[in-house]
Amino acid sequence: MKCLILAAGKGSRLASRGDSKPLVSFLGLSLIERTILTAQSCGLTEFYVVTGYSGHNVRAFLDKFSQEKNLNIISVINDDWEKENGLSVLKAKELLDETFILMMVDHLFDREILLKLKDQQIQENEVILAVDSNVSSNSLVDIDDVTKVLVKDGRILDIGKNINEYNAFDTGFFLCSPSIFTAIEKSITLDNDSTLSGGIRILANANAVRALDISGNFWMDLDDINAFRKAQKHILRKLKKFSDGPVSQYLNRPISTRITRFLVKTKITPNQISFFSFLLCLISSFLFLKSGYATLLSGAVLAQIASIIDGCDGEIARLKYQSTAFGGWYDAVLDRYADAFLLFGLTCHIYFLNDNFLYIIVGFFALIGTFMNSYTADKYDSLMKKRLGPKDHYFRIGRDIRILIIFLGALINQILLILFIIGMLTNVENIRRVLILNKDERNRMCKKED
Repeated sequence: MKCLILAAGKGSRLASRGDSKPLVSFLGLSLIERTILTAQSCGLTEFYVVTGYSGHNVRAFLDKFSQEKNLNIISVINDDWEKENGLSVLKAKELLDETFILMMVDHLFDREILLKLKDQQIQENEVILAVDSNVSSNSLVDIDDVTKVLVKDGRILDIGKNINEYNAFDTGFFLCSPSIFTAIEKSITLDNDSTLSGGIRILANANAVRALDISGNFWMDLDDINAFRKAQKHILRKLKKFSDGPVSQYLNRPISTRITRFLVKTKITPNQISFFSFLLCLISSFLFLKSGYATLLSGAVLAQIASIIDGCDGEIARLKYQSTAFGGWYDAVLDRYADAFLLFGLTCHIYFLNDNFLYIIVGFFALIGTFMNSYTADKYDSLMKKRLGPKDHYFRIGRDIRILIIFLGALINQILLILFIIGMLTNVENIRRVLILNKDERNRMCKKED
């Protein structure tokens, strides 16, 4: 499906962030990059970008970006960029003769919005507008600037920034038939109104605008600095994963996202961060091999720092659309090596001090439990995701808890206690997961027989 992106405006209220709004950087990517990459992740393949103010700079950027990412991006010039946005839409009239997605360059959004919108069945001469019916408690919306919509029985009756009666907000995402062009032209002729909303009103009068309610999904119009900052905070809070354990969720993630906020501005890659986290664990394990409380505590502090930084690789990958199957696998491999080195170092530390073979056995059970805990995580997480949904959290014993136990145990200089607790927790958790997965398998077999 084709995608038309309006990026012709100046964005004077974001001037402190950059001269050209489409090129303003937001958490490591320009707004135009983020918009296109999000749309591409939803299956859109051909992009038409309407440029205006500082158009030569935007077009030069898009040419380079399209080559780097192997994307089909066509720049459309609007010399009347200072006028209403409907004229920007009309500039693409000769290029789009089929159903297409229409969106704005300065709108951030959950990809679920586009996935829902592009899968809608649209009638000839119809337009579908994604609306947010949460008009009473949406703190991310500037009520004085947002375009309001009146919806009844799934159809839009009225739209505009100053209408008195409304029950939804215009999110700025449209699934359009080519009738939108004719409607804007008619709006200009009849009402001297060259806004996109004017064209939508023409179609609404013909009962040809359907509303798709996407309330509950994130979207935001970055009109000014206040909205920009609010959006940054919201996006960073959303970086937590459904599989985050309690330590990751409440301790590691709040710190790692603050680090990520600065790292996204650099050229550091997620894989480089994964390797750096592994190196910290490696240094930590060598410190464990030394005798003395100071080196033990130093190693534990390094391990906890590594655990926090280990969250940054995935955060940057998600923010900058750099997630790859190899990256996830590479991070998992390094984590397993790091776990082995840490537990080996702790086992050697206590064995060298006491020369008791029992400590080797305890260390072995901690190590094997940790490895099997990681091995069983994939199937267990998949089952929890299926049961609870991709955005729900659940209690999970994982790497974040194990490393915090190492840190706390080193703090009170109780290495045997560390190894014993990790061995008990991980192996009991593994047995619990096997029982849950076995029960799920038996339930599925029973349903098949029925």
